[in-house]
Amino acid sequence: LQQRRGLRLSAPAAIQVTVRDALNQALDEELERDERVFLLGEEVAQYDGAYKISRGLWKKYGDKRVIDTPISEMGFAGIAVGAAMAGLRPVCEFMTFNFSMQAIDQVINSAAKTCYMSAGSIAVPIVFRGPNGASAGVAAQHSQCFAAWYGHCPGLKVVSPWSSEDAKGLLKAAIRDDNPVVMLESELLYGVPFEMSEQAQSKEFVIPIGKAKIERQGTHVTLVAHSRPVGHCLEAAAVLSKEGVECEVINLRTIRPMDIEAVEASVVKTNHLVTVEGGWPQFGVGAEICARIMEGPAFNYLDAPAVRVTGADVPMPYAKILEDNSIPQVKDIVFAVKKALNI
Repeated sequence: LQQRRGLRLSAPAAIQVTVRDALNQALDEELERDERVFLLGEEVAQYDGAYKISRGLWKKYGDKRVIDTPISEMGFAGIAVGAAMAGLRPVCEFMTFNFSMQAIDQVINSAAKTCYMSAGSIAVPIVFRGPNGASAGVAAQHSQCFAAWYGHCPGLKVVSPWSSEDAKGLLKAAIRDDNPVVMLESELLYGVPFEMSEQAQSKEFVIPIGKAKIERQGTHVTLVAHSRPVGHCLEAAAVLSKEGVECEVINLRTIRPMDIEAVEASVVKTNHLVTVEGGWPQFGVGAEICARIMEGPAFNYLDAPAVRVTGADVPMPYAKILEDNSIPQVKDIVFAVKKALNI
């Protein structure tokens, strides 16, 4: 009727949603959609989750769908893997991925390898999720990035979201996937609001695993990052734009399988590459990207060596000033871009 009267109808506006609420929405929607899905981990039920990711889900779905576990990662990860082999779709939360080291035998030997070792007859549809990488003031044993660790292992899919849309779309895709998926989140992003489109608010919104996203178009240099450093890259790109340097920022979103085609296409356009990650430099995600570019057709388009920006090659210090200098900052990315462009 309004259209007939010549009134202009505006499309439903995008809304601001925190990464925490986006993850909560994804879990809620998938628990409702598929009765085989259940959540387990330390404090995920009655306490609403250590980071409130599972807020309200225990009250809504009860003890059989949202399960508090003892502080025994090997134990509850093993229960989850067995449940997945038996046909359920568990979401196993680690309070931090640093603690997943207690369960790495279950993640790698039990979950990742079973489909191959059973000649494809046994699927293990499980999601291992939780905060990964540096937080704030939690020192060496709680600040490690495991993207390179888990990205190294065949049989796993590994995703690493940045925005709220990434978090919701990738978690829903992970839960629906028939393979074990490791979802590496950032604790420092949980409370950060991002714009969420009307499409992303749909219950059927999923982001395909293995597809990167260009967050900013540019012509002079390609910046590739995942998780929180994507935001740093966008900040650095804004700074460099004022100096006449236009950066193309790629949000990798998936570590394994890696969308190297998207990176290659960007490098062909910009002729320069800088990778950014919070993890250690040796055998890191950036090292893999550089190697794949060197081995592929985009290498011939590089006008300068690729540059890696990484965390410092040390265990994470506790002192704040040392911590700040151990994690890539915007100034480090700006310096790396100028080095790549020789300016």
